[in-house]
Amino acid sequence: MSFDMMAPLMFAGLVVFLLLGYPVAFSLAANGLLFAIIGIVHGTVGPELLQALPERVLGIMANSVLLAIPFFTFMGLILERSGMAEDLLDTIGQVFGRIRGGVAYAVVFVGALLAATTGVVAASVLAMGLISLPVMMRYGYANWLSSGVIAASGSLAQIIPPSLVLIVLADQMGASVGDFYEGALFPGLGLAAAYAVWVTVVSIVKPSAAPACPPEARTHYGFALVIRVFTTMIPPLVLIFLVLGTIFLGVATPTEGGAMGASGALVMALAKRKLGWKILREALESTAEMTSFVMFILIGSTVFSLVFRGVDGDLWVEHLLTSVPGGALGFLIVVNALIFFLAFFLDYFEIAFIMVPLLTPVAQKLGIDLVWFGVLLAVNMQTSFLHPPFGFALFYLRSVAPKSVRTSEIYWGAVPFVVIQVIMVAIVIAFPKIVTGNVSQAPGAIKGSGYEELQRQITGAPVAPEDGKAKPPPKTEDEATDIERALKGE
Repeated sequence: MSFDMMAPLMFAGLVVFLLLGYPVAFSLAANGLLFAIIGIVHGTVGPELLQALPERVLGIMANSVLLAIPFFTFMGLILERSGMAEDLLDTIGQVFGRIRGGVAYAVVFVGALLAATTGVVAASVLAMGLISLPVMMRYGYANWLSSGVIAASGSLAQIIPPSLVLIVLADQMGASVGDFYEGALFPGLGLAAAYAVWVTVVSIVKPSAAPACPPEARTHYGFALVIRVFTTMIPPLVLIFLVLGTIFLGVATPTEGGAMGASGALVMALAKRKLGWKILREALESTAEMTSFVMFILIGSTVFSLVFRGVDGDLWVEHLLTSVPGGALGFLIVVNALIFFLAFFLDYFEIAFIMVPLLTPVAQKLGIDLVWFGVLLAVNMQTSFLHPPFGFALFYLRSVAPKSVRTSEIYWGAVPFVVIQVIMVAIVIAFPKIVTGNVSQAPGAIKGSGYEELQRQITGAPVAPEDGKAKPPPKTEDEATDIERALKGE
């Protein structure tokens, strides 16, 4: 077998494994090991290449940034069971109830608020689907509008910090999670505002699809409503400050912010008397499952990327994408079209672990800011939750929606919001300051890679460069590449 054909065949082999339905983590690892053996047998890859694998796996285990994933997952699951979503939807529904589309506005607002507190799409969609969908149907909302608003608003948890996908993207790109959170804030809030604009358009063009709440449904007025809003909003706002405020101010790292958020969620659940052993056990089990899922995919992608770089796959992808006409703009158009297409079949974790490590070196070579590029990919990857027919948010909603809501109505309701997300991708490309202008440059900010965070926690001293920018992570990939090239005698 020609050495030049190893990389294309390896990538094609991964596609075949995935199309056959094998789990992503095992497909990545098995494909990497298979082509490593083929390369060793044909003499194109030295057996010493695999000696770098244990060090890489240990590097994953030592990456403290990944601790934020179980913290934020646990926080979201506890909040889902604490009744916070129900209280918010009821209260905000009272505020917007007298105007057309009022409950839909409440769903968008609460979806953004839940995204900033839970960071978990499934928790947001399921909570709002169980609580809001029956109410919207009872008030006469069109099924396609109700389902579309709930699914889209729930998916905001992927782009509004503390999003899990932003943690994964920052880790894969070797960038600061804090920078990703700051950069994604305005695009995420912009999407929420765009969803509200769509509700306004529907309520004007087709008033029967988004009626106002009937007078008998509005039970709070005047000062009583103000007190209800105040008491309902304080707990989630405090939690948002504990998580995002401390990160943005440079007081805490994302891992520490996640730990405070998890602790705050437990306190809120205890205060509401909603925390029991059953709920705690279910949340811990679900957190362990999600964390194991992520870690297995990460280890599998490490095996794949090691062998893929060993057969010059990184150079093959780089040549393929840098030869696209149009330079950096052509690269961005092709990459976003590819991610949009892959989102029909893969979820955001799979895209992040398979495609992002291949695209990042090319983006660096073209001089593209990695934080901006990562946020751009995150906005694009958000469509994976709403793509008919495989969007996970649509599946979550279908599982709790009444039988009177047809699946086709859920799918068609999601289409306008997919279009809005594509428009947001174009806006981020046209106006990069939406992302980069919000990234803090304050000196002394505690932001950095997982390695830097680990060092800071061990020594007790902040690792922050003088100019306030996060230091680049250790060049483990470049060093590994040099070793791989040397082993091949280049």
